[in-house]
Amino acid sequence: MSARRLLVINGPNLNMLGQREPDVYGTQTLDEINEGLKAFVKKNESELGAAELQFVQSNIEGELVTIIQNTKKNNFSGVVINPGAFGHTSIAIRDAFLSVGVPFVEVHISNTFSREEFRHKSYLSDIAHGVIIGLGTQGYELAIRALLKP
Repeated sequence: MSARRLLVINGPNLNMLGQREPDVYGTQTLDEINEGLKAFVKKNESELGAAELQFVQSNIEGELVTIIQNTKKNNFSGVVINPGAFGHTSIAIRDAFLSVGVPFVEVHISNTFSREEFRHKSYLSDIAHGVIIGLGTQGYELAIRALLKP
């Protein structure tokens, strides 16, 4: 059986992890998180099956829309997305997910409900396979597990 392919998308300002508000987002950099996710998949291969992860980060909404639109063509079986602020503002990203029908899990490192009121609404949550909020970077692992678990 061939490895399933998952795309891990990180939206705006997540390239600043490790520097940006460490009291909210922790001290791990995005590269460290990505390396940890690769190790997590490898360590749990006997339980979850073979999987390949690809990572992308962009601060540009249109780039993320195009990446999502190409998920089926690029043979991704699922997407883990931390949309950052775009989760609260982007109907375009929502429409891109609806157009491809690839299952995705929305992840937020911080508890968005304990923050400003404008962060309480997500344009993605109601169409997501699942939503993980406020569990730090462990949320990415839980999302991967949810998309790979047989």
